[in-house]
Amino acid sequence: MLAALLVLLPLSLLAGPVRIDPFHPVLPNANAILLDLRLPRALLALIVGAGLGAAGAAMQGYLRNPLADPGLFGIAPSAALGAVVALSLGAGALVPWAALAGAALAMAGLALIAGRGGSALLFTLAGLTVASLAGALMSLALSLAASPFALAEIVAWLMGAVADRSWGDVALAAPATLAGIAVLRLAGRGLDAMTLGEDAARSLGVDPARLQALLIAGVGLTVGAGVAVAGIIGFVGLLVPHAVRPFTDRRPSRLIVPSALGGAVLLLAADTVCRLVPLPGGELRLGVALSLLGAPFFLLLLMRLRRTLT
Repeated sequence: MLAALLVLLPLSLLAGPVRIDPFHPVLPNANAILLDLRLPRALLALIVGAGLGAAGAAMQGYLRNPLADPGLFGIAPSAALGAVVALSLGAGALVPWAALAGAALAMAGLALIAGRGGSALLFTLAGLTVASLAGALMSLALSLAASPFALAEIVAWLMGAVADRSWGDVALAAPATLAGIAVLRLAGRGLDAMTLGEDAARSLGVDPARLQALLIAGVGLTVGAGVAVAGIIGFVGLLVPHAVRPFTDRRPSRLIVPSALGGAVLLLAADTVCRLVPLPGGELRLGVALSLLGAPFFLLLLMRLRRTLT
């Protein structure tokens, strides 16, 4: 995957509507296009993909469910709600910070609802509650949009993309995502013990409340930062752990970093393809492209699980 990143990154810098010859850059603004437009976009795809991949691996390990997704905790919808509120109020410059604030509120809500018991079932139900509330409030904000222009801007943002991003977005997302992945790595031992069940994990000395706190912080930082700069991008946290799991010993702790690398590869490759697909109204949105890829994979996964259960 590291080799794939080394190949994909320069290719992504060359992909776009303006053709740039790397050996003969005759365009006067070639350096500006590469350094100010395409390089931040490529790095942001790497950062967001890494965060979503690591969060998905941790979620699947904690819930012992191969269908778990980072959005299940309600952090992604809450972050999106914060951004939607900012856009509906015409405060486009505050969108990333509003999204981070929404993610932080979701993290606080999860901690309050789940309590100190450390039950995975209660934690999952708390996440579903937060996600449902955030989705309802988002629909309300959409219906109360001040103008058709604001509504169109909100819908475009919710589709997810890393286009037209700057170095400021990279500076915002990178520290939070790296910190989130580090926190999820700290939860690795507890996630390994959780594969034996909650009671067995307790008998091995795992503190369920501490493990939940690490997951809330790790998933909140990675997913919140990704939504803050790129909008809603689904299926990465579901697809990537399944793709890399056969190449590991299947322990959740050994899956987090490979899933981060796999998420970075997937998102960078998908964004590069989006730039090359010609569409009348512009390029294909990244979130739409990954949904088109992820939905058939999810269906195949469900069919495989059905065969194993029957």
